Amino acid sequence: MTDPAADPDDAEMSDQTADISPTSLPVQGDPIEYMISLDIAKKGLVIAPVIVAICALIWGSEGAAGAAVGIGLVVANFLLSAALVSGAARISLGLMMGAVLFGYALRLGLIFLVIVLVRDEPWISLPALGATIIATHLGLLMWELRYVAINLAYPGLAPKQTKS
Repeated sequence: MTDPAADPDDAEMSDQTADISPTSLPVQGDPIEYMISLDIAKKGLVIAPVIVAICALIWGSEGAAGAAVGIGLVVANFLLSAALVSGAARISLGLMMGAVLFGYALRLGLIFLVIVLVRDEPWISLPALGATIIATHLGLLMWELRYVAINLAYPGLAPKQTKS
């Protein structure tokens, strides 16, 4: 039942807000994906000298170059992913979903493009590049799993535990 004393403009406003789809609204909260990707990038830079050294031992200087390019691609991939998702989330949930889907294809295309551009270069080892891309993606994601809180109290990175 409607209130006879209610303002007719209020009724029009409630009809307009009922038509808004949740996917057209921006996502609220901190850009958690960006914080996680920055943490992954820091860990990637910490482990980079070890990976480059291992690839240099196996494939020589070409292996070191391949590992360096591979680590750069992986870190850039994580950061680009976070930038696309968090940027689109500020606009709308629907755009964020599109950024996730098409951003994945875009990032795979960029990795493919870099590999195509360097495949015939004598200064790079393709096996080192490929192994580094695969191992670094998986390794950094597994490493990061230890630090991500999957609960509503602390979404994103878990708080640092203090020693008492």
